[in-house]
Amino acid sequence: MKKLAIALLALLATFAVSGNLVTPAQADGPATPRLHREGRNLVDQFGRQVIVHGFNFVWKSAPYAPPDTANGFTAADAQWLYDHGFNGARLGILWAGVNPTAPGVVDNSYFDKWQRVIDLMAAKGVWMQFDMHQDQWNEVYGGEGVPAWAVKRPLPWSLFPFPPVPFPEGYWTPEVSTVFDNFWANKNGLLDNWVTFWKQVANRYKDQPYSMGYDLINEPWAGNEWTGCILIAGCPSTYAKELQPAQNKALAGIRSVDPTNIVWYEPQQLAAGLPIPTHLTSVAGENNLGLSWHNYCSATFAASLGVPLDLTESCKAFTRNRENNALKQADAMNAVPLMSEWGATDNDRAIQIDADSADSNNMSWLYWAYKYWNDPTTADTDQGVFVDDADISNPKPKLDQLVRTYPQATAGRNLAYSYNTTTGLFTMSFTSDPSITAPTHIFVSPLTAPHGYTVTTSAGTVTKNGSYVDLTGTGSGTVNVTITPLP
Repeated sequence: MKKLAIALLALLATFAVSGNLVTPAQADGPATPRLHREGRNLVDQFGRQVIVHGFNFVWKSAPYAPPDTANGFTAADAQWLYDHGFNGARLGILWAGVNPTAPGVVDNSYFDKWQRVIDLMAAKGVWMQFDMHQDQWNEVYGGEGVPAWAVKRPLPWSLFPFPPVPFPEGYWTPEVSTVFDNFWANKNGLLDNWVTFWKQVANRYKDQPYSMGYDLINEPWAGNEWTGCILIAGCPSTYAKELQPAQNKALAGIRSVDPTNIVWYEPQQLAAGLPIPTHLTSVAGENNLGLSWHNYCSATFAASLGVPLDLTESCKAFTRNRENNALKQADAMNAVPLMSEWGATDNDRAIQIDADSADSNNMSWLYWAYKYWNDPTTADTDQGVFVDDADISNPKPKLDQLVRTYPQATAGRNLAYSYNTTTGLFTMSFTSDPSITAPTHIFVSPLTAPHGYTVTTSAGTVTKNGSYVDLTGTGSGTVNVTITPLP
């Protein structure tokens, strides 16, 4: 424990010297940076309300971790995230990478591959969610995520080769749906093996600085009753009999080794693209749950499949519905919501609609995706931010909507903020909490303020550090802040 404390002190000292992180001079002690839930908010170690803007980082082919190359992830990528105000990441820690050869047998070299990336991100103050990503189960079905030893092709389909069904239609096949039903039913102890995987992941990351916890399973598939998720009020019985018990079991496993980090539940997959209710519930005695929800407007998805209609404006109503459902679901779960996937398009207007809606709801988000990385389970190639994964100096135009002025950490509550992507004007208000000694920390988009900016505030002292603003000494009561780009 003493060695750990010394290591953390050294790490924080390195951050302060680098100039890339604000180490609050008035903050109390070298607390490990880690997020937890308070109400519907993400809260840091100093008690500040945190808003996360970031990306998904999922390398879907072996070895299931990005290489140390320009095409993968390097120190230059971590610096790019900091320079553009992105403070969040969803990292695909795949079951197939952790236990590649047998149940419970850990490949520590896989953790080491990711630790390189994790250390680079932590050094830039990026909050990280560890995601057990899967799409269509395994490569046998044109997907990824689950180890080969965990693929038990059921009869009678195992008598024949699996047909080359594209993503996501492969989910709809009776065989893949049966595979998921068998998993939920713990056939051959497979669900228990998955829980063991999560205990091993939690044991690895329980003390990791800049953790925001564990996302249990990406877009869980309901199984053969999936049509009922469309037709019968979002298939509540599937949640009660399969999704909730399985995720509760993983939660219990994680809590046996890590009692503190957030554990994120996910609704069934179709809720990401259809305006249907979700039915997760709270867990007795558990106060640190998260709702990891996805938002993919069906009109945008149809366009990615080649449907020759521009229905982008219909995404306003769609994302409003999904935001409201997420807030209602999180409240029912006693959880904090996070829009952990959205976008996956080069449609700038669709991105603006979703990001503006998130701002209006104080909703943290992780865009899909940072880089395309030859994604095998996607509708098109419009996923990443860059024209070429190996050239981060050449982003796509959608970056103008993703790089936004926003409060990364607020020393108070009752937060409201707004950002105009055309003029760059930013306003926020909050009720200051004088017991929080760390500053309110705001990122200012350099894309809409290339010549600098002014900050006006109704209380407190402003300190500017490039694209970052710290506000201290705000006392108590309502604080109003306006940031205006210089002409």
